[in-house]
Amino acid sequence: MVSVLLIGMGKFGRTLGEKLLAMGDEVMIVDKNEDLINSLASRYTNALIANCMVLENLQSMDIPSFDVCVVAIGDDFQSSLEITSNLKDLGARRIVSKAATEIQRKFLMRVGADEVIYPDKDIAEKLAVKLNSDNVINYIDLDDVHSIFEIELPKKWAKKRLIDINPRGKYGMNILTIKKATEVVSNIDGNYVFEEGDQIVVFGNTEQILKFTNRT
Repeated sequence: MVSVLLIGMGKFGRTLGEKLLAMGDEVMIVDKNEDLINSLASRYTNALIANCMVLENLQSMDIPSFDVCVVAIGDDFQSSLEITSNLKDLGARRIVSKAATEIQRKFLMRVGADEVIYPDKDIAEKLAVKLNSDNVINYIDLDDVHSIFEIELPKKWAKKRLIDINPRGKYGMNILTIKKATEVVSNIDGNYVFEEGDQIVVFGNTEQILKFTNRT
């Protein structure tokens, strides 16, 4: 469980807040829209109607007490930039800010953001991968080179042992877990026999895995 200060309750902020609540986190939400905060307040640990461009408002929130501060403002980059900078000055432990462009990311990092996210870019990239690879269920970029993919089991792997398939040697990817209908298999050895319906979670070079999914 983490404590989160979530600034900006637009569509992205509301979606993130719901996910954090579902994971059992303590979430304080802040937005200058009174009607919006009033409609959401009862579901959160704390809620505040405030303009976070005003330094005194941020100072009243005990910023260092939160594990993470998220600046989820998407339609006013100047506000996002100033709030991120002020959070840093007030001793925020970790700041995650939302950006729309690479230039915005650079500026946010310079003023104190520990991490910058591109929701629209991430969604577009994931959709592009799925459109080109029918058997990709989900994936996460770890850096510019490596990713974790969740993919459907290639039909030709069914009823064969892991050691015989040799995905590391042949395709440059490591199998982390196998998801079945009712369980997740995490302790996998070379004698594991794949079954129809298995979903495999693999780690490796992004380009290599994409080439693999496009030919299976």
